[in-house]
Amino acid sequence: MTEFLNNLFFIFQRISWLSVIDIMLVTLVFFGLLYSLRDTQAMALLRGMILLVVAVILLTSLVELPAFSWLAQSSLPALIISIPVIFAPELRRALERLGRAGAFWAASAQAADAPLEKTIHAVVSAAARLSARQHGALIILQRLDNLDDYIQTGVQMNARVTPEVLLQIFYPNTPLHDGGVIIVGSKIAAASCVMPLSASGVLNRSPERQMGLRHRAALGTSEVSDAIAVVVSEETGGISIAHAGRMLRRLDPERLENILIAFFHPHGMEDKRGIFQRAFRGLFSRREDK
Repeated sequence: MTEFLNNLFFIFQRISWLSVIDIMLVTLVFFGLLYSLRDTQAMALLRGMILLVVAVILLTSLVELPAFSWLAQSSLPALIISIPVIFAPELRRALERLGRAGAFWAASAQAADAPLEKTIHAVVSAAARLSARQHGALIILQRLDNLDDYIQTGVQMNARVTPEVLLQIFYPNTPLHDGGVIIVGSKIAAASCVMPLSASGVLNRSPERQMGLRHRAALGTSEVSDAIAVVVSEETGGISIAHAGRMLRRLDPERLENILIAFFHPHGMEDKRGIFQRAFRGLFSRREDK
């Protein structure tokens, strides 16, 4: 015990401010990597790889196995090279988020000048009326990331956003009610668009695992872009919103409008900062509204 305390004291004596900063930077890098992989299939794969590496290290350290040790050492370079290939989607998503963070202020200034108040009001009004009628809907609002690839999969409209148009699009059994509506600025760019389904593990470990294709498409769209996805459940009439791989459920129209205002910062809306902070905390809460 005395020797352990002496060794610990020796270590603390050698620590400087630069060492503390160095350790904090390394910790921050690992935290960022793990945070970007949260609730993804890659997280389970990463846990499996860590357990495998630990088991191999313990086995080769405790038992004399020359052939197995040679095989493990020879496989290590290949494993390191394979990591970027295995985690390519997650690394791409993390780099995209960094790029969006750099363009955040420019996007805020641009959105503040755009006439989005009427668009947001139309989306909220349509969502409330669709919810009351239990008509399913998926409405995607484009932000920084271009959604042209998904717009091309649907029916081009270039129509002004109004509650009546959205209600007509999502009326059951009409030609355009399947798929998503993509809104760019104050226009409906296309309807009946095919959106990507979620590849996240969130749907496997939460009440969201019972959700249908609209909710999975909303979550998937939010995973591959910075778009905002508004979903109305056909079974319950519940309103949900998805962003950055997270979904906030059971929203009332007022709360939905506050969240959309917070994301797009329309000019002239008061208390934008407080609304944004409340909406941001709620949207990224992992266990809220189960």
